[in-house]
Amino acid sequence: MNYQKIKIERTARYILLGEVSQKTKNIWICLHGYGQLASYFGKRFKFMEDEETVIIVPEGLSRFYLNDKYERIGASWITREMKKEEAEDYINYLNALLTQVTSEINIDNVKISVLGFSQGCTTACRWLNQTEFTATNLVLWAGFFGNGIEDVIEPQKLASTDCYYVYGSSDFYFVNHPEMKNKMLVNLTDKISPSIIEFDGDHVIHPRVLKELMAKIAKS
Repeated sequence: MNYQKIKIERTARYILLGEVSQKTKNIWICLHGYGQLASYFGKRFKFMEDEETVIIVPEGLSRFYLNDKYERIGASWITREMKKEEAEDYINYLNALLTQVTSEINIDNVKISVLGFSQGCTTACRWLNQTEFTATNLVLWAGFFGNGIEDVIEPQKLASTDCYYVYGSSDFYFVNHPEMKNKMLVNLTDKISPSIIEFDGDHVIHPRVLKELMAKIAKS
């Protein structure tokens, strides 16, 4: 049996922290990891909100139950099924979202930065590979690029972007695959030259590390 395809219109949701206005100077788009929801993920970035900074937290288009009790729900950006089409869908979604949120301001006067966590890292890179704007900052937190970062973005696209790669020393994936960790860090250094930050922790966004990184970026 062969699958057929059909294009449909659907509704997506997101969290907006702050108010976009003529005073807005910074917009952060923060992309969650596998199995998370925007409402949960967005709490980590509440401290960044101020008169000049707005945080957009989109939610992946596919939601599912996380356990057999049908209690907790998570979302995903992509799977290996219809991978190309799913990537196209979320790229269109993120483009439309940014256009809508910034419709009443001149986007050229705003610094747009992107943070991806875990699965959100490859999501961020695939998106930035197709966007017309250049991100001021790109934070890749606990992401995995098994085939090299060039598999999801042309490194030249990030030539004018300040890049950061953050990971925990006890991240379960790197602990189980130390050879892949070293290979990936070499690849990232060679292709996009990010500032690499290792912290004492697991596969999480550590609040203290996040606050320190954002303070550093704000001063740059």
